[in-house]
Amino acid sequence: KVAVVGAGVSGLTATKCCLDEGLEPTCFEKSQDIGGVWRFTEHIETGRPSLYASVISNTSKEMSSYSDFPYPEDFPVFLPNARFLEYLRRYAEHFSLQKHIKFGTTVTSIRKRPDFASTGQWDVVTELDGKQTLHVFDAVMVCTGNHSEPSLPLHSFPGIEKFQGQYFHSRQYKHPDLFRGKHVLVVGMGNSGVDIAVEASRVAAKVTISTSRGAWLLSRVHDHGYPWDMVFNTRLMSLIRNSLPGPLAHELINYKVNQRLNHENYGLQPEKSCPVREPVLNDDLPSYILTGRITIKPGVKEFKHNTVVFHNCPKEEPVDVVVFCTGYDVSFPFLEEAVVKVENKHASLYKYVFPTHLQRPSLAVIGLVKTLGAMMPVTEMQARWASRTFRGLCQLPPQSVMEKEVNEKKKNQVRRFGLSFDEVLKTEWVIYMDELASLIGAKPSILGLLCRDPRVALTIFFGPCTPYQYRLEGPGSWEGARQAIFTQWDRILKPTRTRVPTSSSS
Repeated sequence: KVAVVGAGVSGLTATKCCLDEGLEPTCFEKSQDIGGVWRFTEHIETGRPSLYASVISNTSKEMSSYSDFPYPEDFPVFLPNARFLEYLRRYAEHFSLQKHIKFGTTVTSIRKRPDFASTGQWDVVTELDGKQTLHVFDAVMVCTGNHSEPSLPLHSFPGIEKFQGQYFHSRQYKHPDLFRGKHVLVVGMGNSGVDIAVEASRVAAKVTISTSRGAWLLSRVHDHGYPWDMVFNTRLMSLIRNSLPGPLAHELINYKVNQRLNHENYGLQPEKSCPVREPVLNDDLPSYILTGRITIKPGVKEFKHNTVVFHNCPKEEPVDVVVFCTGYDVSFPFLEEAVVKVENKHASLYKYVFPTHLQRPSLAVIGLVKTLGAMMPVTEMQARWASRTFRGLCQLPPQSVMEKEVNEKKKNQVRRFGLSFDEVLKTEWVIYMDELASLIGAKPSILGLLCRDPRVALTIFFGPCTPYQYRLEGPGSWEGARQAIFTQWDRILKPTRTRVPTSSSS
């Protein structure tokens, strides 16, 4: 019996993976519906992710699909949150997941049972309508994500206590109307910060983004109009990026992103350092900077009553509203601190899934990793590995080996070859997917396929690394995987080729 905490992107696939392995999942969802971060509500619910109305996926539908359930061909290439939620509903219905979900049920406590060393079992306390219930589970999958506990380090912003305007964390943002006619400051240049700044600039008197580190800016529309991730996340490109010495690979990416626009000219250029940082996906920001709608400034030095002072900028700037896009803290309020150790917003987990120090590998954290690519296939692959580990079909290495790997990744030293990643963007997408797939025997063998099915081998090596590749062979293989790979571009082009020009008669 497996307890799954949360019915979002991670919890749904965790429930399905448990069923695939013959386990008995019970998914506890504190709200009344599935979807997690992708379910928009006008009000903010405590302990639940909060979405603004205009959110669109940053990864394309083919790269974002679960590996045995392609998106419908008529869905747009990048999905507004309502269509994303519709896909999750279809997935839950197709695999009959709803009957395994207990809605309106909050997990208040997860503790090791007294005989944990021999059984690996957990006491799970849930609350429904004010009534608490104790359950015993053989394993637990924590699928709560990290978008519920906002990080708002006001102590880092001198003078904020004197500021007379309005300020709030981006989690509270829903619609741009409150910015009408105002001077708006967005602190932080992640995806949410840039989205909010772009929306605000359509109604505000002035919008400024403050960033101390800068960021690479990518467009959803990449080379020849194709989705960025279907060009970037191929096995060939991953091999090139990770076969070059780290600084050279870094320069290659730097050169590529600066081809579209010179980041330095736009005030966006990241501070020089070798680790790869999370890029910003936005199609409007460059033109909004060019037209004066948005100004990029360095980090905030201090706030005054109704102005702000930036580093290296002596002039005070008027400001009415401040939006702090300062990220989120990792939080597991229902777990004892000793179960999952969190330091500096990061949990110490083997391959970002398993705590290293438990006597039994019966608790997994799903979806607590950021890679430069789609999250859904990553969470699914983590859940496939975890559910097979619970069954005893996959074995974890000794504790000392796991702790050594975790500590090496914490140091995040620049390797001689390949890229290293900063504290937010943890790892390369293709490499991480292949790493987990190897553990369950689902990584496609390019050489083997070259002999048996060369067309597939060439397509998956040179083309986008879509999730269907991980259903071609091994445990959990899906007979529709080959066809899904060959029709992936059809599903991308179907919603955009809505007009075919007639040939000229002259």
